[in-house]
Amino acid sequence: DNCSSLTSITIPNSITSIGYGAFEACSGLTSVTIPNSLTSISDSVFSRCDSLTSITIPSSVTSIGTGTFNFCSSLTSIIIPKSITSIGQAVFSNCSSLTSITIPNSVTSIGFGTFENCSNLTSITIPNSMTSIGYKAFKDCSSLKDVYYTGTKGKWEKMDIDNNGNDDLLNATIHY
Repeated sequence: DNCSSLTSITIPNSITSIGYGAFEACSGLTSVTIPNSLTSISDSVFSRCDSLTSITIPSSVTSIGTGTFNFCSSLTSIIIPKSITSIGQAVFSNCSSLTSITIPNSVTSIGFGTFENCSNLTSITIPNSMTSIGYKAFKDCSSLKDVYYTGTKGKWEKMDIDNNGNDDLLNATIHY
């Protein structure tokens, strides 16, 4: 936590979870290697890691805590594995360099403020497995122009999308 001189981390295979805020505000952190032994990432683990540009979450991870990557302003790429079924609150909020993301078919819900203030997010792929998108999930995503939905228009219209704070999502071009 708050270790600005830390630039890279290789988490050993013996680790199965990372606790709350473990690497929060490590502003020099650019690289993280996460082992396949990891099954959960707790809340705020990489929050405010300003220099982190990309991360691959292994398929062994089944849960990502609240605010895990919020304020990672240099994060441009993230791979979400098919082992994840929901994306929680504010996980990617304020990731201003994130331009596109693909959500795997395993995900059924996106929580409150998940992509809030991702001002450069231009496109997102949402699977037809999605059943709900929470309050302010896409608030202030003013660059969002294209939503690629893998289901039908009828299924999209049946999805539970909170109308509060999701104008940028709802005003984007939906490609079915």
